Amino acid sequence: MSFLIHIVMPSVKGGGVSVAIQRLQQDYLRLTRDPVPYVVAHPLHSNMFEWHYVVSGPPDSVYSGGYYHGKFIFPKDYPFRPPSIYMITPNGRFSCNTRLCLSISDFHPDTWNPAWSVSTILTGLLSFMLENTPTMGSINTSTAAKKVFAKESGEFNLKNELFVELFPDLVKVS
Repeated sequence: MSFLIHIVMPSVKGGGVSVAIQRLQQDYLRLTRDPVPYVVAHPLHSNMFEWHYVVSGPPDSVYSGGYYHGKFIFPKDYPFRPPSIYMITPNGRFSCNTRLCLSISDFHPDTWNPAWSVSTILTGLLSFMLENTPTMGSINTSTAAKKVFAKESGEFNLKNELFVELFPDLVKVS
C-alpha cells in the first residue's frame, strides 16, 4: 500500500529556529523520502511539536484493514528527550487518549537515544502494536475484538475532524 505524502513545512514564528524544530523538519523530510511501511505521519501545520500518524494494519495481522490514528507530542528539547505517544483510534492493543508507556516514549527517558528519528519511533510503535507484551497503556483483547476494531476504525476516524483534515487520502479509503 502506498500513500501520497504532501510536503508542507509548518511555519516557524519568531527569530531563531531551535534545534528541536530543525531536527523535526529534517525528520519529516527524511520520512517523506523514505516512508515507514504501513505508517504515515504529519506535523500539525500550526505546531511542529505535535505530529499525527496513522498505522495501516499490515495484511497478515489482526489489524488488517484497520486505520489507527494517534499523535506524538515532542518536547521542546527533542531529540534529547523522547515524545509522548498517544493512540486515538480504538484498536484493542493500546488504551485511547492515554500516554503510552513504551521504551521509545517519555515514560522511559533513560532508554531514549537522541539518534532515533521520527521514523524510528514509528517503526517501534508498529512493532509494539504487533506484539502482545504488556505495558502501561496497553489493553488485552481477543483476536476477534481486534478484528472488529479494525473493521470499525474507518468509521471512527471519519468522525474526527483533525483526521479528515490531515489525512485526506485515507478518508477516500476509510
